[in-house]
Amino acid sequence: MRAVIVPEPGGPDALVVADLPDPTPGPGEVVIDVAASAVNKADTLQRQGFYPPPPGASDVLGMECSGTVSAVGDGVGAWSVGDEVCALLASGGYADKVAVPAGQVMPVPAGVDLVTASALPEVAATVWSNVFMIAGLQPGETILVHGGAGGIGTMAIQLAHALGATVAATAGSEEKLETCRSLGADITVNYREDDFVAVLRDAGGADVILDNMGASYLMRNLDALKTEGRLVVIGMQGGSKAEIDLSVLLRKRAALVATTLRARPSEEKSAICAALVEHVWPLVAEGTVKPVVHERVPLADVARAHQAMDDSSHVGKILLTT
Repeated sequence: MRAVIVPEPGGPDALVVADLPDPTPGPGEVVIDVAASAVNKADTLQRQGFYPPPPGASDVLGMECSGTVSAVGDGVGAWSVGDEVCALLASGGYADKVAVPAGQVMPVPAGVDLVTASALPEVAATVWSNVFMIAGLQPGETILVHGGAGGIGTMAIQLAHALGATVAATAGSEEKLETCRSLGADITVNYREDDFVAVLRDAGGADVILDNMGASYLMRNLDALKTEGRLVVIGMQGGSKAEIDLSVLLRKRAALVATTLRARPSEEKSAICAALVEHVWPLVAEGTVKPVVHERVPLADVARAHQAMDDSSHVGKILLTT
C-alpha cells in the first residue's frame, strides 16, 4: 500500500509516499480501506520531528480517516466488511489502508459523503472531550475559541453555538472572521489588530477558553477568564514555557487544564467516540453542525497540503484523498 512517512524531519518536502506492507487486523481491530484522511497541526509537528507518535503506533502520519471496512479481527462484533466508517487514529491515516481499534471506529453521519467524513473525527473528538467533557461548557456561558477559522475552531464554534453558548473567536483576517460569524460566533476579534482580553472583558469575560497557543497566551487568557472560568490548553504554537501568576487563578477560583488526545489509551478514545456518536453525530445529520472543508488534495500531493497548513492559508480542514 501507499503510505506517507518522514525519513528525516523537515519541511513539506520531507514527506515521502512509500510502499509499505498492508496491515492486518489484530484482536479487537478492523482494517479500513482509506477513502480520505485529513491534515492536522500535529501532523506538521510530527513532520518537523517535534511530535512523535505514541509508543507502539505506526510512523505513518495521519490521526483520522474515513473509508470502508475491509477486514475484521477476532472479537469484533460491531463492524462488518463493507461498512462505511470514519475513525480516530493514533497514526496511520495517510495511507491506502489502516488498522484501528474497533472502539475508535464510528459510522459516517447521515448526510455526509464518505470523503468529507474524514474531516470529523479528530476535531469533533478534540472539541467534545475538552470543551464539554472536561471544561463542562453550559448553555448561557461564554466560550473564547482561539484560531476560530481552523479545523478545531470551526467545529468548536458550531458545537458551542448549537448547544446554547455565547461564542467569541479570534482569527487573523476579516475573511476568516466572517467565516467564524457565519458558523455562529457572536464576538470576533482580529488578533493582529485588537486585544482579545479587552474585548472579552467588555463582554463580561469567558467561562471557557479553548487555546492552541500555549505559553504566549497564558496570562492573557487568565486575564480574560471570568470567576470560576476554565482554561483548556490543547496546543503550544506559542511556546511551552511561561510564568504564571497563581494569584490570578486563586482570585478567580479558575481552573487550568492541559490535555492531548493522541496519546490517550484506546479505552478513553473509544469512550469519546461513543460520546460523539450519541451527542454530535445527530447534530451533523440534521445539518446544525457541518464539516468545513477547505480543499481536497490527492495523497500524492501531500507536500502541497502541508504547505497550506504551514502557511495558515486554509479555512477549516484540508483533506487527503486516496
